Amino acid sequence: MALDPETFDALIETVRRFVAERLRPLEGAVEDADAIPADIVGEMRDMGLFGLSIAEDYGGLGLTMLEEAKVAIELGRTTPAFRSTFGTNVGIGSQGLVMAGNAAQKDTWLPRIASGEIITSFALTEPDVGSDSGAVKTRATFDGQSYRLSGTKRYITNADKADLFTVMARTGDDPGARGVSAFLVPRALAGVSVGEAEKKMGQKGAKVADVHFDDVVVPVENRLGAEGEGFKIAMRVLDRGRLHISAVCVGVAERLIADCVAYATERKQFGKPIAEHQLIQAMIADSKTEALAARALVLETAAGKDAGKDVVMESAAAKYYASEMVGRVADRAVQIFGGAGYIADYGIERLYRDVRLFRIYEGTSQIQQLIIARETIKRGG
Repeated sequence: MALDPETFDALIETVRRFVAERLRPLEGAVEDADAIPADIVGEMRDMGLFGLSIAEDYGGLGLTMLEEAKVAIELGRTTPAFRSTFGTNVGIGSQGLVMAGNAAQKDTWLPRIASGEIITSFALTEPDVGSDSGAVKTRATFDGQSYRLSGTKRYITNADKADLFTVMARTGDDPGARGVSAFLVPRALAGVSVGEAEKKMGQKGAKVADVHFDDVVVPVENRLGAEGEGFKIAMRVLDRGRLHISAVCVGVAERLIADCVAYATERKQFGKPIAEHQLIQAMIADSKTEALAARALVLETAAGKDAGKDVVMESAAAKYYASEMVGRVADRAVQIFGGAGYIADYGIERLYRDVRLFRIYEGTSQIQQLIIARETIKRGG
């Protein structure tokens, strides 16, 4: 159920001020320390950001997809690592439970996820499994009472601090997606271990790491849905996650455009601000047009999802277009800033590195192309 307009407007204004006054001044420090300050995480909890997409019955804000997208756009106006701090709780780390969990599972976990007491992660990718997500090798064998889970997951966001993993594992002999099931696996279970955080190109402060499961005994009541439904659950989770990421891409693009305009109106060459040179104007115009198009696609698709429409194709299109778009905008921003765009002090090169990941996670651009083509053909055009 949507918030009343006055309440939602107040939330947007609060998030906007939080981004401008608290987060943006810390961007350089987060980059240098590769960590989000603890007091900032506490403020995020107090604001309810960990529970944006979780129903009010479980302590969350219960935002619609359209409302969540608008909040994500605001959060995109700063270093993506800030959003990633609670992003798994809002999206891929909690939505499998929201969509497929039974009453007992929801009662046990969702209130603590919404409050930020528990951090969640989504464990699908493996050393040999990425885009072919139906080929998971991690195995969960039922022994008559419990499942025994063994395998390794790779590049798992927030694994360093996660308390609960949604794990995709093979439970049967059926090939491909039909043999995959989903499990809720607490970090505290014996046999669960997390590797060292990876050194990454960008998005410093947001950690990814391997997660190892060594004959972990998982109670049968921790299975999400029926055996063999894991892949379907994962795809439903990713559909929503792709819209959220698309909205973040829009926010980053809008922030970069504003930075470009501010710089171009002050920086002078050939006796006038570079904003008055037509080739600079062309780059600004291209960036603005693409950002507006992405915003319209994201918000329209989000509204369609709220209305119960099938938006598999539209969500993939939004993710594909928005993530590619923000890469082009970031590249133009470096060009507009010139030498300054390559220097760390201005923050443009940092965002240039940060946005590169958007074209890879939650499904690569190439996977989105396949989904868009498949769904378009299925619909007859």
